[in-house]
Amino acid sequence: MASYERYLGVDYGLARVGVAISDPLGIRATGLETIHWDGKRDQKVLGRLTALAREYDVSSIVMGLPKRTDNAEEGQSAQMVRAFAAKLEEDLEEGGKPVPIVFVDERLTTVQAGRILRESTVKKGRYRQVVDQVAAELILQSFLEKKRWSDRANED
Repeated sequence: MASYERYLGVDYGLARVGVAISDPLGIRATGLETIHWDGKRDQKVLGRLTALAREYDVSSIVMGLPKRTDNAEEGQSAQMVRAFAAKLEEDLEEGGKPVPIVFVDERLTTVQAGRILRESTVKKGRYRQVVDQVAAELILQSFLEKKRWSDRANED
């Protein structure tokens, strides 16, 4: 039986935040937008992500978590993502509908996004505008595929 849940994918960065959305069946991730900010006052990003979560009625937000390649303890970047996610979860809860945040390993997604863009028809001038959206797509698509495999395994 098909479930109808949408997910919001987020690639959090200190200058840009890439955002992707899933289709209602949770099969495909699509880049939605890039939020530009100064890395200091995160209310702009929190407000926009909260608005998107409400607009698309998402069941979860999938955030990329920058893990170290040696799998050692989390670095400063991962701690910043977790702190931001805690604020976002609080804002969403205050808005009336709690939305859980799921973390996905984002190692090399920006590198992979860059490779995809270099091989595509995206002009160099637009590269910085969309690379974070593509990274958010990759993060979200990874989550959707793992979820689909997990759901299939649980059906058996």
